[in-house]
Amino acid sequence: MNIGTGIRSIRVKKGITQSQLADLTGLSPTSISQIEKGVKRPSSKNLTKICEALEVPEALIYLLAMEQEHIPEHMKPMYDMLFPSIKNMLLTILDENEDGLDNSKKPDSEK
Repeated sequence: MNIGTGIRSIRVKKGITQSQLADLTGLSPTSISQIEKGVKRPSSKNLTKICEALEVPEALIYLLAMEQEHIPEHMKPMYDMLFPSIKNMLLTILDENEDGLDNSKKPDSEK
């Protein structure tokens, strides 16, 4: 499981750059890049900062970080059948949250 792939998926979906995420979390852009590439794993404290900056629960990052190689062989057909839809649904929920549930961060012209 590469937590970085989950973080990157959410960051990109929200239109946030690595530099912006670094600013929001107090981490360096290099650290964000290394986390997303799986070179290093974020500490629990830094993962909390990242989740707060991205406004998502930690569980969402773990779900999006799932990879087929970590699924037991006998479960892979089910994973292959279900996970793309689950991932798509999670990313759609992110879109809906951005579009309708949190208007406080949108300019007045978009509310």
